[in-house]
Amino acid sequence: MRWFWIDRFIEFESGSYAKSVKNVTLAEEHLHDHFPGFPVMPGSLMIEGMAQTGGILLGEINDFEHIVILAKVPQMTFHSWACPGDQLIYTAKITNAGDEGGAVEVTAMVGDRLVAEGSIIFVHLDQSDSEFGKIDQKNFVFSMNLLGILDVGQAGTGEHQG
Repeated sequence: MRWFWIDRFIEFESGSYAKSVKNVTLAEEHLHDHFPGFPVMPGSLMIEGMAQTGGILLGEINDFEHIVILAKVPQMTFHSWACPGDQLIYTAKITNAGDEGGAVEVTAMVGDRLVAEGSIIFVHLDQSDSEFGKIDQKNFVFSMNLLGILDVGQAGTGEHQG
């Protein structure tokens, strides 16, 4: 099973910010249990979607040379929820990027309604470490076709949408 919690990017400015889309649908198994009779997107999965948006933004700065791992969520506030049929828009803005990792400020919106906001800190793992040396994040991003979601503003036909 692949754990993608974003569907595609709608804006991407290298080294600065990104916006991605997550369409919430009843086809997602977890919504049948969270909660019966009132299905809502779990907050932890929204955090993961915001982290994927920010992590890819941070990794792209250095052409995915570093292994970017979520290290800490020092602050996250949930104001509302997202239900099946909603379209979540995740925004990540880089506030810090360096050799050791970086940080992003994130939001989750449904239309004009703020669902969540917070900050996420990432670290770069040492690729020479024997524990992590087998992780090839660049290959993971390319082989898992994650960069396909970076085709900002392209329709299913590949034509640019204005």
